[in-house]
Amino acid sequence: MTDDPARSDATTSGDRLQFIGTATTVVTLGSFTVLTDPNFLRRGQRAYLGWGLSTRRRTNPALMPEELPVLDAVLLSHLHGDHFDRVARARLDRAAPVISTPDAVRRLDSWGFDTEALRPWSQHVLHKDEEELRITAVPAVHARGLLGRMLPTVMGSVVEHVVGGDVRRRVYFSGDTLTGAHVDEVRERFPDIDAAVVHLGGTRVLMRTVTMDGAMGVDFVERSRPRVVVPVHYDDYTVFRSPLSDFLDRAEARDLAADLRCPRRGEVVSLAPGPRKH
Repeated sequence: MTDDPARSDATTSGDRLQFIGTATTVVTLGSFTVLTDPNFLRRGQRAYLGWGLSTRRRTNPALMPEELPVLDAVLLSHLHGDHFDRVARARLDRAAPVISTPDAVRRLDSWGFDTEALRPWSQHVLHKDEEELRITAVPAVHARGLLGRMLPTVMGSVVEHVVGGDVRRRVYFSGDTLTGAHVDEVRERFPDIDAAVVHLGGTRVLMRTVTMDGAMGVDFVERSRPRVVVPVHYDDYTVFRSPLSDFLDRAEARDLAADLRCPRRGEVVSLAPGPRKH
């Protein structure tokens, strides 16, 4: 867990994350502001997952769409009701492009959003004077076998803040993925990951696990080796079966080298790494 200084430092650090709930965060890197996986349903409302499946929300989001800052982009890992919901569809400002999978973009286009479709290892770059924000889609596996073919295509993302041609911050957003060899490939291509925003929860659909539980989350961190880890997506819906404590207990048992920063909904944490552990 982070000490208080890391949390309070986030108010002045240029690189920070505000946790809104589920996988919804507001991330600031330099002068860029990005919203991830916009989910604004309130406690008791249901998110629809396709194939007649739904899940009830247990929590309230920290912010609603009208309370968000001006956005440069929306980063969407996939089109599921707990990642892009009917509130986002109706009330999200359409000025910022939504960057997502080709499957998601086809639906978003029909709803009037400005979009950018990314396949694994393709890239979209935002520009501001001497700054760039490079967003690279990386492989993710929502489920394996037949269920994997039934669920929406999902992507992870590596977001790099570049100033004067030099990468000054690199953040890995896992998306709703299981761990595995695809994470090793991300690490090979991006060997210096400052921070990872990790989707947990051990989500169960049709009796199969489709997001990382505590053990998988620890394996993901050991494979990707970020210096900072921000867990998200772990207690907001009834399909989430693995609490944050499961991940934290296993991380402590494995003595993970990463700095774990676990904001409550509405809190801000810095994405800037501190001194290296070990």
